[in-house]
Amino acid sequence: MKKVLSITALVAAFAFTLSSCGCDDETKKQPVTPPTEDMMVPPAAEAINNTLTLSAHDEMKFDKTELKALAGKPITLTFAHIGTMDKNTMGHNFILLKKGTDIDDFVKKALTAKDNDYIPKSESDKIIAHTKLLPGGATDTIEFTVPEKGTYDFICSFPGHAATMRGKFIVE
Repeated sequence: MKKVLSITALVAAFAFTLSSCGCDDETKKQPVTPPTEDMMVPPAAEAINNTLTLSAHDEMKFDKTELKALAGKPITLTFAHIGTMDKNTMGHNFILLKKGTDIDDFVKKALTAKDNDYIPKSESDKIIAHTKLLPGGATDTIEFTVPEKGTYDFICSFPGHAATMRGKFIVE
């Protein structure tokens, strides 16, 4: 009988202790304030750097399809052909075209410019900058400036490559 009484007292004490662990009425009445805009931490802005790298491999693809730079400031681009094939079989270059250039027309003319590494002299007024045509394992670094903000196209002009080797050069 003493055991039953002790267990009952113990259960009652435990229940009382649990019920007193809750919050008081004042705490229950306080509304939860949602965070305001000035409390939010803004996401870090993506830094734009005018020192860029781009590479291509034997599978006829650039490693990036979008590059960003600042207008009116010198841009340094290092282009690497990380494949292994020679330039007559699988050469790669980087050509940044002016806005409004018809890529298909440019590429057709590039087909006839083998003696100039597939950079057509007749289209030089449509080119902002370009690298040399590179064999596997080679790199070329160029410096240029894009004066106007906007979105420009870049391609590889080796025959057949521009279909898959193209991207956007965004100048802010």
